[in-house]
Amino acid sequence: MLARQGYRILDAGSGAEALALARDIAEPIDLLLTDIVMPQMSGVDLAQQMRAARPGIKTLFISGYTDSAVVTQGILTAEMPFIQKPFTSAALHRKVQEVLGG
Repeated sequence: MLARQGYRILDAGSGAEALALARDIAEPIDLLLTDIVMPQMSGVDLAQQMRAARPGIKTLFISGYTDSAVVTQGILTAEMPFIQKPFTSAALHRKVQEVLGG
C-alpha cells in the first residue's frame, strides 16, 4: 500500500526482527507502523524499544480494536496515533502523512 505512494518500506515479521533491522541499517527510519497485539512482543513494547534505539522515530499503531477500546483498556493514550483495521490505502496514506507532519 505505502510503497505505491512512494514510501520506502522495511518489512519485519516480528518485533525482534524489527529491532534487529533498525539496529543493522544506517539510514533514518521515520515511522514505525505496528499492530498493537502481536505474539511475543506488543506493539507498545516494540515502540518503546524502537524509540530507545531510534529517538526520532514516530509510531502509528494499528488494530482491529476500536480506538476507544484501546484507550479505555489503557493500551494507548488518546494522543498516540492510531488507525483501525480494516482501512483503505487512502486512509492509511492520510494517517501516515498526518503522523509524519506532512
